[in-house]
Amino acid sequence: MQVTLAGLGCGTAATVTAEVREALAQADFLVGAERLLDHLPEGITPRRRSAVKPREIVQLLLDSGCENACVLYSGDTGFYSGARSLLPLLAERGIGARVLPGVSSVQYLAARLGRPWQDWVLRSAHGVECDAVEAVCRGRPACFLTGGTLGPTALCRQLAEAGLGTLSVTVGENISYPEEHIESGTAAEFARRDFAPLSVLLAEAAPTFPRRTPGFPDEAFLRGGVPMTKQVIRAAALGKLAAGPEDVCWDIGAGTGSVSVELALQSKAVWAVERNPEALELLRANRERFRAWNLRPVEGAAPEALDALPKPDAVFVGGSGGELPRILQAVHDANLNARVCVSAIALETLHTALETLTALDWETEVTQIAVTRGKPAGPLHLLTAQNPVFLITGVRP
Repeated sequence: MQVTLAGLGCGTAATVTAEVREALAQADFLVGAERLLDHLPEGITPRRRSAVKPREIVQLLLDSGCENACVLYSGDTGFYSGARSLLPLLAERGIGARVLPGVSSVQYLAARLGRPWQDWVLRSAHGVECDAVEAVCRGRPACFLTGGTLGPTALCRQLAEAGLGTLSVTVGENISYPEEHIESGTAAEFARRDFAPLSVLLAEAAPTFPRRTPGFPDEAFLRGGVPMTKQVIRAAALGKLAAGPEDVCWDIGAGTGSVSVELALQSKAVWAVERNPEALELLRANRERFRAWNLRPVEGAAPEALDALPKPDAVFVGGSGGELPRILQAVHDANLNARVCVSAIALETLHTALETLTALDWETEVTQIAVTRGKPAGPLHLLTAQNPVFLITGVRP
């Protein structure tokens, strides 16, 4: 048996490549989604079965007794396609397979707009969770395949709620079909509109703060009378947490949001938990000041406020309100492999952090940082010491 995994393009026969047409004409058995099987060119074999799950497809192929089968996929076989899951299953059974590409809806929309697409951030929101805010914060336009509950309306609502309502977006509906419609507007406008179930959304890059090494000057943040993790300590803590571009982070006791903001510029998303109303106001102001749109302020006290947050990869605890053991237990329950950094100025907090992290089987390390700054005093410069700070980190051995 020889199996061809074929990309059918955007839906109409006009977007099916000549190579795929030839494979369809030679096939004696077809498998694919029902909507694809119902809109094939004339003259194709009537032996067709509807299936989308890889193992179900393999079983249908084995039962068919065919010699030359085609498995059909919408768009391109290499772009958010089920072909990726089917190929290993065919290889396990020694079934020969080849893959034929198709025209994806992203390519089609880009061509209609007359724009190159090689630098776009590409995401699928077709039946899966998708964070539109994270995608547009990467400094490049973001294109989304949509479907199910996350259509253009829901994605644009995410953007508008994050403060990106004026962001320019374009929606392509029913592309390649006679009723094709492509329209541009803002995220706020499209958050109130209805669109076709299968649409493509292109969102322009969100305005972002220039990336740089961790440790913005303290003066760059709005502070008021709220305590703030200072530059040197903040840079060290960020280094300990080592947040990457795909990481989800928590900042507990976020204060002015200095750590939250810098984490947001490094990672996928940050949830900043703070119970002080004045601090929350400053946190939101600093979020906008640094255009950290992927930073979500959470009003409330930990650990209760942590219950609804997504699983974290890195957690900074800058303030615990006397609930440090319960907070660390909540982090452990959410993801026992999370990297944790606790900031402490009191010996009692140091002791509690070490004791709790050790009891929860984290491998701990204590770093004490004592910063002394030089200040001019007439023609001289004098050193002024700041309070020593302990950074207690926990990583899974």
